[in-house]
Amino acid sequence: AATGHWDAPAAGSPAPRGPATALAAERARQTRMAVVGPVTERWAPEQAGPVHENWQLAAPIGPATDLWALGALLFRAVQGHAPYPEESTAELVQIVCAEPPAFAEECGPLRPVVESLLRQDPTERIDFEELSGWLRSLVRSAPEPEAGLHVVSAPPAETGRLPIVRRRGELVRRRRAALPAHHGRHKRDRRETARSPRSLGRNLLLLILLALAAAIAYAMFFMPRSDSGDTGAGDRTGAAGEASQAPPERSPDGGGDPRAERTAPTDDPGPSETAAGSTETQSNDPAVADGFTLRKDAEGFRVAVAEGWDRAPRNGSGQVVYSKGDLELIVVPGRDRAAEFGDDPMVYQRDTEPELASYRASSWATSSGLKSIEVGGRTMAEGQFTWTGADGELYVRNLATLIDGRYHVVQVRGPAAERDEVTRLFEQAASTYQYTG
Repeated sequence: AATGHWDAPAAGSPAPRGPATALAAERARQTRMAVVGPVTERWAPEQAGPVHENWQLAAPIGPATDLWALGALLFRAVQGHAPYPEESTAELVQIVCAEPPAFAEECGPLRPVVESLLRQDPTERIDFEELSGWLRSLVRSAPEPEAGLHVVSAPPAETGRLPIVRRRGELVRRRRAALPAHHGRHKRDRRETARSPRSLGRNLLLLILLALAAAIAYAMFFMPRSDSGDTGAGDRTGAAGEASQAPPERSPDGGGDPRAERTAPTDDPGPSETAAGSTETQSNDPAVADGFTLRKDAEGFRVAVAEGWDRAPRNGSGQVVYSKGDLELIVVPGRDRAAEFGDDPMVYQRDTEPELASYRASSWATSSGLKSIEVGGRTMAEGQFTWTGADGELYVRNLATLIDGRYHVVQVRGPAAERDEVTRLFEQAASTYQYTG
């Protein structure tokens, strides 16, 4: 039998409901990636897998696909995030077919249900009957909610306020309970009727006009006139003008320059002792944003650090760490040589930089924003990294710069929930870092 081509339909097969050829199936898959986007619920492994030569033998898309979507939705609802990273559609469809989902650690009793629904092989997923039985058993075994102080019981229904059941076309008229019944020609007493909104508006407008008239009368008769104070004001203005036109007095030793008496601002107000015992200087540079201080470190560099941060001494890995809470600024001033690790900062950052060893060793890690920068003859590499550590998901901004044959690293790391704060700290540190030798 002749082997079918890429764009030829399978011989002897009935007319398919979907794409007729492998090329059409791949085109439909690429179109779906552009339309659907990175949504885990919409990309079961049988939907995300690439189209091979024997594409018609792949797992069919059916009820098991809907069970996958239900499992991803339950995972997202309980865990607070998707079981796979959703930064890129192309990465999502690859990782769905290659790796199992994240562990449903916080799903509690639902964990076996979610993990059974998110199995990559559709034949191994539980069917609807098993899922219904599991959910029923979970509902039956769930404890009854305790009635606390915030639970308010519903008041009993009042039959007098229930709607009146009447037949179609029947008109029901009810008198108001607060008003007595009156006959046709008998008029109500005007004292019983409330004031209309129109009369209240007229009275309010009249009160406003009376207040304005009183304010104008007070200003005309009781406020002091401005004529009596013109002379004094003119004298004061003249005196102020004469004082402002007087030239500054020059010092006899200033060489005729009035600026000689001014004190020039200095960048180094004086050394300060850090908690680690090393000496560093702090300065307020105009280019540094509010809330940051430009620190000159004794290890031979200058960088902008947020105010109130603590400095740790240089450790055995050659790192100088500034920290506050869960946030850290790590500076490595020229520890590694380009002769040993190569002269490409991007390769150094991706493959050998020790500060990113946890990223390379983690089984759940992502990277984005990787780019190489050349400014003033210097080559730099920058990137954003996330991985799961002992304290949860970590978000890291990293900069590796090659200066005089040595790599300098500026890295800010913190919890993934504080991405904006990590970015703000990194931008200040990366833009102000300078190696002073």
